[in-house]
Amino acid sequence: MKTIIEPFKIKSVEPIKFTTYQQREQTLKKAFYNPFMLHADDVLIDLLTDSGTSAMSAKQWAGMMEGDESYAGSKSFFRFETVVKELTGFKHVIPTHQGRAAERILFSIVGGKGKFIPNNTHFDTTRANVEFTGAEAVDLLCEIGKHPETVAPFKGDIDVLALDRFIQEKGRENIPLCMITITNNSGGGQPVSMKNIREAKKVLKRHRIPLFLDACRFAENAYFIKLREKGYANKSVRNIAQEMFSLADGCTMSAKKDALVNIGGFFALNDDALAAKARNLLIITEGFPTYGGLAGRDLEAIAQGLEEILDEHYLQYRIRSIEYLGEKLTASKVPIVQPPGGHAIYLDAKRFAPHIPTWQYPGQSIVCELYRAGGIRSVEIGSVMFGKYDPQTKKLISPPMELVRLAIPRRVYTQSHIDYVVEILLEVFESRNRLKGMKIVEEAPTLRHFTAKFKYAA
Repeated sequence: MKTIIEPFKIKSVEPIKFTTYQQREQTLKKAFYNPFMLHADDVLIDLLTDSGTSAMSAKQWAGMMEGDESYAGSKSFFRFETVVKELTGFKHVIPTHQGRAAERILFSIVGGKGKFIPNNTHFDTTRANVEFTGAEAVDLLCEIGKHPETVAPFKGDIDVLALDRFIQEKGRENIPLCMITITNNSGGGQPVSMKNIREAKKVLKRHRIPLFLDACRFAENAYFIKLREKGYANKSVRNIAQEMFSLADGCTMSAKKDALVNIGGFFALNDDALAAKARNLLIITEGFPTYGGLAGRDLEAIAQGLEEILDEHYLQYRIRSIEYLGEKLTASKVPIVQPPGGHAIYLDAKRFAPHIPTWQYPGQSIVCELYRAGGIRSVEIGSVMFGKYDPQTKKLISPPMELVRLAIPRRVYTQSHIDYVVEILLEVFESRNRLKGMKIVEEAPTLRHFTAKFKYAA
């Protein structure tokens, strides 16, 4: 096979600031050992998130210049609406400033005490917006998805049998909707099969419960279906994506992922009454329904990005780039979630640093050392992000996996950047026995990972 090259040319560049080990040590200490509190100028390779960090195309920048900034009825909104409707098939399209705003609006309406929202795996803001209303966010990940070392094609699937049992146990009247996150971010960026979405929909339809997709990375999920699921090899990614959306009753989306933009999102659905309530909340919190907290230029960029993301040459390059990093690490025995996901490599912190117990946050220790060793910013996805305290014992209840995510921004870094990341990872892995446990000294009541302060346990 010939080398898979970037399906684009670089037209503009941004300088990177180089720092020394000693400088990074001091910077990390001032940030209370939390990568979210680092200044971006002090980061060499930023893999904290793939959200809003994409490089936009020439056509997206051109669209920004054409943005119609009319308060109401902007032509940029109608272009945006047309593109989303053609892709998703949903009747109502409601723009928001980012995905969590769409989640907040949705769960403010359907959530509340005594309600349950099942999902394959909720990501951080989804869980927070569910639980802020008093409802309970419930993860029903398939069993194979809980084993990082196991190779399987669709480890992001929801457990359909568990979903059926859960509905019967809690009562359909207490479950306003079910969500499926594509790809499954908390579960290692693993894809969800079309078969699984269809089977989940069948169960939900029988119980008269709507299905919503968290569609942040819908295109990457569709490309995995094309590669891995029987009967889809000869279908276009656009058609596969449209089929996924056809099985759902609505979706939320952070356009900062698979729409290749730096800000924006939307809430799309078919239910007229729910859409009316959502627009009322939108006007109070985000803006008029034809801009929803965004400038017209942002709506133009999202519309163009949703077209570009379906380019199969781009998706081939994107998925292969992640695989490349995963193969390099696997060859050196670095434990990662297998197989590599669509947008990130996830280190298995339990196997990477087995001497650090979960209550001393092994993932956070790895995150700090990656920055200290090479200026690489990553994020813990484990007991810091998703851990809870038992109300009786006050002890930490850890999630099934302790991970470190290395999220790759779209169209930003070259192969040499990734090779550098591999070098630093191997350096940290070889000295992993020197990693020390950590403890939280200050935290917020929700989404604590964004602002928590840490120190070393010993």
